[in-house]
Amino acid sequence: MQLSEFDYHLPQERIAQTPAEPRDSARLLMLDKDTWGIQDAVFHDIVEHLWDNDVLVVNSTHVIKARLKGTIEDSEKECEVFLHKKLTENTWDCLVYPGKKLKPWVHVKLHEELTAKIISTSEKWRVVEFSKNWKEFLDIVDMIGETPLPPYIKDSKAPDERYQTVYNEVEKAWSVAAPTAGLHFTPKLIEMLEEKWVKIEKVLLHVGLGTFANVEVDDIKDHHMHSEYAEINPETSKRLNQYKVEGKRIIAVGTTSVRTLESFSNNRWQLWQGSLDTEIFIYPGYQWKFVDSIITNFHLPKSTLVMLVSSFAGSENIKKAYQHAIDSEYRFFSFGDAMWIK
Repeated sequence: MQLSEFDYHLPQERIAQTPAEPRDSARLLMLDKDTWGIQDAVFHDIVEHLWDNDVLVVNSTHVIKARLKGTIEDSEKECEVFLHKKLTENTWDCLVYPGKKLKPWVHVKLHEELTAKIISTSEKWRVVEFSKNWKEFLDIVDMIGETPLPPYIKDSKAPDERYQTVYNEVEKAWSVAAPTAGLHFTPKLIEMLEEKWVKIEKVLLHVGLGTFANVEVDDIKDHHMHSEYAEINPETSKRLNQYKVEGKRIIAVGTTSVRTLESFSNNRWQLWQGSLDTEIFIYPGYQWKFVDSIITNFHLPKSTLVMLVSSFAGSENIKKAYQHAIDSEYRFFSFGDAMWIK
């Protein structure tokens, strides 16, 4: 299966630089994957389409201020450490700049009370040890770090909280990118859904830099996904399994929720519980196990996320929907509009 099959042309002006205000005023393209029918709506309209037989599964992760700027000790030259994946209480996989200067055992001063030491190196990553334990580290990072907006957002004036979901849990601050489909929900919208007895369940996947990684192989089957930490607690797993048995519709909010549910599902349409590092790569031909419907954003050309939604709805169906969105002037990517594949 060739990478070129997942390409499309997107005019630059269709890339959203700021989020919709209010959150649920974003547009919503509703796609029926069986009939290929397309309906234009506003995100708030999902209240009219969801009922007590529906279960929304959201990702409760919190986005850490992952971009840290500092100076190389002994030289005072400026540098950058970009958090990627937490390894232990005080070590992370990181991207660093300038890479040639930040070799093993080099120390970096990030703050009066926070330093970093390069432990080991690979072609793209550095294992970095920080001088503070987890709680102190988070407090300082929240004070000095920058929110890691995607590279295609060039000049956003949006406050940091607009790159967080309203249901994020701060103690789960490991993600370096937002689960962006969830950005469209407001507390009032969630309240209205709960009044209609729509079930809302939380799972967890800490989003890594792999979400922005280019696919650099012609045959997509040769692509290797970065691993990401995922978790489903016993109570959530038990409820979701019961909902599935009862025939309720499992609607994953965002591709991170999709990847979590499918990573924990067995071949009998049931979830197990616990935690894991998932490298699941979903592309056309994948046998779906648990997810019945997906709420998502519009994704980059040739990305693994376009491959995921193409697997769920069919490649031609997604191409048709994306072209409709372009022609209808939808806004694309992280701060853009949403698509609901029903």
